[in-house]
Amino acid sequence: MKFLLGKKLEMTQVFDGAGNAIPVTLIQTGPLTVIRSKSHERDGYEALQLGFGERKAKNIAKPQRQEWKELVPLSAGFAAVREARGMSGKARGEMIDLTQFAEGDIVKVAGISKAKGFQGVMKRHGFHGAPATHGTKHAHREPGSIGGGGGRAGGRVVKGMKMAGRMGGERVTVRNLKVVKVDAEKQLIAVKGAVPGRRGTLLEIRG
Repeated sequence: MKFLLGKKLEMTQVFDGAGNAIPVTLIQTGPLTVIRSKSHERDGYEALQLGFGERKAKNIAKPQRQEWKELVPLSAGFAAVREARGMSGKARGEMIDLTQFAEGDIVKVAGISKAKGFQGVMKRHGFHGAPATHGTKHAHREPGSIGGGGGRAGGRVVKGMKMAGRMGGERVTVRNLKVVKVDAEKQLIAVKGAVPGRRGTLLEIRG
């Protein structure tokens, strides 16, 4: 299994040999440090706990600073820690970098989507709204009836009813994205299409 963490930079385009423009998302990656290796015997599942990036030690809890003191300089700590299930065979302190990926690989990218705040049903769920004419007044974007609730319970709202509410800010996974370019020197990877989140969002890339 291939696994990498990175930060979303921006969308741009690259050109193939035939001169066709391919929309891509640039992701700034970096080496991952193995913090802990989990096994079936001790933890019930196989996984690697990986550290990514860097931040000041004053912003990190003391137990984490003690655990990481052999892995990072005393003046810094990891910016993010994630678990890669199914990975094994790496010892504490080993590094995982971008060289595991190559152009043409198919990957899935997961991250937190843009948060859009409280939105109505038209934006949030794609409702069509009420007719624009024939007596509609002040209700063009309202959801309309939400039903009677059903059963003996009577007037209650059924769980899962599509209504207005907070939109975005959720973990989203986009599958079957193609790796268009890998720049090991600059630690950049370009994947075809769009990925979740704003600029700077932490992304998980799995092969």
